[in-house]
Amino acid sequence: MQSKYPQKPGIDFILKQAFFYWNKTLAYQLMFSIIFFGIFLTSFFLFGSKYDIFAQNAVLQEALQEGTQAYLAKVAELSATENYQMFMLAIWATTAFLYPLNLGFFQIFRKLDLKEKLELSDLFAGYYGINFFKYLGYYLFWFMIYRFTVPTIFLAVIWVAMTIFVAPLMFFTNKRIFEAVSLNFKALKMYFVEIIVCILVAVLFKYLGFTLFLIGGLFTFPFWNAMIYSLYKTVFSEKG
Repeated sequence: MQSKYPQKPGIDFILKQAFFYWNKTLAYQLMFSIIFFGIFLTSFFLFGSKYDIFAQNAVLQEALQEGTQAYLAKVAELSATENYQMFMLAIWATTAFLYPLNLGFFQIFRKLDLKEKLELSDLFAGYYGINFFKYLGYYLFWFMIYRFTVPTIFLAVIWVAMTIFVAPLMFFTNKRIFEAVSLNFKALKMYFVEIIVCILVAVLFKYLGFTLFLIGGLFTFPFWNAMIYSLYKTVFSEKG
């Protein structure tokens, strides 16, 4: 399957297309969030209790009363403990396991384009066969770099932009990770403004539901996938 760049689109077209896919699949957006947060929160409380993380809240509260420096020193001290590190590893492992759930939306959106019947099982397309381990490996690679760029914010946004098409390229065209990153980088140079603007809009809308509507966040949280698919479909055209 080959990929080529079509005539450059407008940002408004990409955004409208993303909201179209999101609006057409609200039931699946809700199901995604219920599954995601159900598993994540279960893991969070299970491992939090196992590694005695919640018991440290009282210690942190006392340190906070002593001042900011005392609080930060206590946070650093607790973060260095084996229990905290094991807890964080468990949470990262849970997040990695949940990542392929996002790829199910690519199949759902593609079936919308083809006017095919949607099924709940489509949401789990990223877990089928050996591809699950491929997507899991990619997420671990992506996350290891992302966690070091987050403090700078700017570099984190650039890293996201440099990898935004990797998952759909792997899913639709079976590209290897570094081949997909290379194609993504070429697309980023050509569509830099469009990609950055769409990333900012997607992140803003993704969490806006929790800020303004609380329960509405369950619908907006997976919106990121619709934006990625809209960008991918606009930037790349596929021919078998």
